[in-house]
Amino acid sequence: MRDKRHEILARQLIDYSVELQPGETLYLEMKGKDTLELGKQVIRLATEKGATPFWYYSDESLIRQFVKGAGDDQFKRQAELHLELMKRTDAYIGLRGSDNPFDLADIDRGQIEKQNTLFYKPVHLEERVKRTKWVVLRYPNNAMAQLAETSQEAFEDFYFDVCCLDYAKMSLAQDTLFALMDATDRVRVVSPGTDLTLSIKGIPCVKCDGKRNIPDGEVYTAPVRDSINGTITFNTPSLYQGVVYNHISLTFENGKVINATADANIGKLNEILDTDEGSRYTGEFAIGINPFILHPMRDTLFDEKIAGSFHLTPGQCYDEAPNGNQSAIHWDMILIQRPDYGGGEIWFDGKLIRKDGVFTDPALERAFSKENLSGKGL
Repeated sequence: MRDKRHEILARQLIDYSVELQPGETLYLEMKGKDTLELGKQVIRLATEKGATPFWYYSDESLIRQFVKGAGDDQFKRQAELHLELMKRTDAYIGLRGSDNPFDLADIDRGQIEKQNTLFYKPVHLEERVKRTKWVVLRYPNNAMAQLAETSQEAFEDFYFDVCCLDYAKMSLAQDTLFALMDATDRVRVVSPGTDLTLSIKGIPCVKCDGKRNIPDGEVYTAPVRDSINGTITFNTPSLYQGVVYNHISLTFENGKVINATADANIGKLNEILDTDEGSRYTGEFAIGINPFILHPMRDTLFDEKIAGSFHLTPGQCYDEAPNGNQSAIHWDMILIQRPDYGGGEIWFDGKLIRKDGVFTDPALERAFSKENLSGKGL
């Protein structure tokens, strides 16, 4: 698909998201053949800028050939090779557009855990995330349109509206929410099947404004590790490691998940939560505010930004908002609180700050409107 919007998006990735500079090295990772046209624009513009791009192509159908049969030494050797490349990189752009997101669904859970622990964690969580300038985005291929239950043409229009919005304006709009979260101790969230309390006192807040993910639109922090109590029932389908989970419900006691259920795949759900000591504790609490994303499409990079949502994340915390929790998993689970999804409330230190997905501060709600954040050049 040749599309002028590829160049607009590629410029945003290079100039805004990773702020690529002359003389720097860019690692471009492409997953899926549909990412190639956008990848060409990224390579061209990076080269014109005076940076040196190198690129790596893969997809889940290739990855499964290795993961399903590799031993520990093979995972470690592959990690060593990729780690050396990542260490030589100044900036990383990951374009994700696999033909079949379920290609790893039938692989033994133990092999997936090895892939996460022996490869992904050292290369991406410990090197790429901590040291490079990076951004990751999905690509609007037909597989993604099917998950969103729409035509590819309609999905492409939606995608570029979402991904090419004015992220500089979004960043300014997030300042008020950032300050509000940064000053908060006790949080309470209430929705159907949900009554949960936690503390975010002393944990830094972070604005997500197009610098790490495209699309973007959240402000996150982390719960104090042992502070969560109560039950939360997520109303957004979650596609994780090739399996879709619906209506996940977690009950917490002093920060730890003591009971986990879902409509199906309960055994797999609990296997993931038993990955390591930190996987039943949480590493992130975030509020989604992207007005162009209203409904789930079983793609976390989009779903976690849904306007009127928040997400809670079993597993690894981010270095920017550390709560001490370490894990090989990081699983964002989303709850939408707009009336069409059952409604709900968020309270900060006993004050209602959002009801049914709408901020109680009218100025804050206007700041996150489509009218304020619409992109230029499309």
